[in-house]
Amino acid sequence: MLRGELFLAFTPDLIAARARCTRACNRFNNAGEVPRRRLVELWRDIIDDKTPLPLPRQDPAEDDALFADEPWIEAPIRVDYGFNVKLGKGVFINFNCVIIDSCLVTIGARTMFGPNVHLYSGTHPLDPAIRNGTQGPESGKEIHIGEDCWIAGNVTILPGVTVGKGATVGAGSVVTKDVPAFHVVAGNPARVIRKIETSMTE
Repeated sequence: MLRGELFLAFTPDLIAARARCTRACNRFNNAGEVPRRRLVELWRDIIDDKTPLPLPRQDPAEDDALFADEPWIEAPIRVDYGFNVKLGKGVFINFNCVIIDSCLVTIGARTMFGPNVHLYSGTHPLDPAIRNGTQGPESGKEIHIGEDCWIAGNVTILPGVTVGKGATVGAGSVVTKDVPAFHVVAGNPARVIRKIETSMTE
């Protein structure tokens, strides 16, 4: 699965892995008004990150400050496996994000998502005889989104895409191929609109 080869998704171990992640997403999405520490804990549960949290501080503001570099995720979110999702420092993901992480999905530091962003690293054979519903195989390709990107609302990113550092993807775009660093792309399929003038270097 991780190598992008054909695999059967409806085997007991993978069904269990998705069920674990579904339960973790449900806990996160239904958490309500809880401290930042709890949100970070619930997010780490989704991505199966067992890194211990820092010891709590008595002052709530000081305790929140301990998690200043942690990703900020707005509920609801839906993830397939969780353990194939890697987020950098200060990532912001707005509500209704969907991540199909059959393969590795990485999102670089300080990248921001609008609402309804979907990342699909999984795919299926085009031949319906091979695809064969839940009895047939599927596959995937990694998705990599660089640091300091802005992925606007209702964007869909397809398997195998790399979005370069500092890029912007316009709202409603379907990204089918790599996006060069420091460029704006938009449309379905997304095409380069212009280069971004910036003091930042790759």
